[in-house]
Amino acid sequence: MMYWVDVLMLPLWETIYMVFVSVFFTVLFGLPLGIILVITDQEHICPKPVLNAVLSYIINITRSLPFIILMIFIFPFTRLIVGTTIGTTAAIVPLVVASTPFFARIVETSIREVDWGVVEASIAMGASPLQIILKVLIPEAMPSLVLGTTITIINVLGYSAMAGAIGAGGLGDLAVRYGYHRFQTDVMIATIIVLIIFVQVMQSVGNKVAQIINKK
Repeated sequence: MMYWVDVLMLPLWETIYMVFVSVFFTVLFGLPLGIILVITDQEHICPKPVLNAVLSYIINITRSLPFIILMIFIFPFTRLIVGTTIGTTAAIVPLVVASTPFFARIVETSIREVDWGVVEASIAMGASPLQIILKVLIPEAMPSLVLGTTITIINVLGYSAMAGAIGAGGLGDLAVRYGYHRFQTDVMIATIIVLIIFVQVMQSVGNKVAQIINKK
């Protein structure tokens, strides 16, 4: 038992660190980006078709790149930000770059689901665009945003496993070093089990939080 704890503990904490720090910055950047995609639409509260089209185009380009290719492509940017391209902290940069457009699209979908009648009522009452965003759009979309964040966490977990294959550490690195290079199938199975448990816990927590918010 102690063998498995010793082998899995550090890679697990590295993965948790990569995932949650990356998701923090992903939400920080992706939430406003997704909101801008909605409100700058031709028929929304701040129509700016050119800005909307440019942002949408950039997001589509970024999302079309496989994560491994994106990670290698932005090595110079990663080195500029954190001073290295190896390790868990370095992996956070490409993880954020890859997941922010993904989350922005989730935010866009969630915000678009808000009943337009509620937005119109706010406009009629003289609410400013910022007030509509903070007091109408985000609160109304919150359950969907929580579920979207949960999906993003799971998505980033998958990215982090791929990042581990090229020097980022974490469970992905463990699986490659032991399960692939050393042919230790037991380590590979243990890694998969830990990942499955992580995903199940995150999904259950996300569902529960969304349910609680929705009841309010």
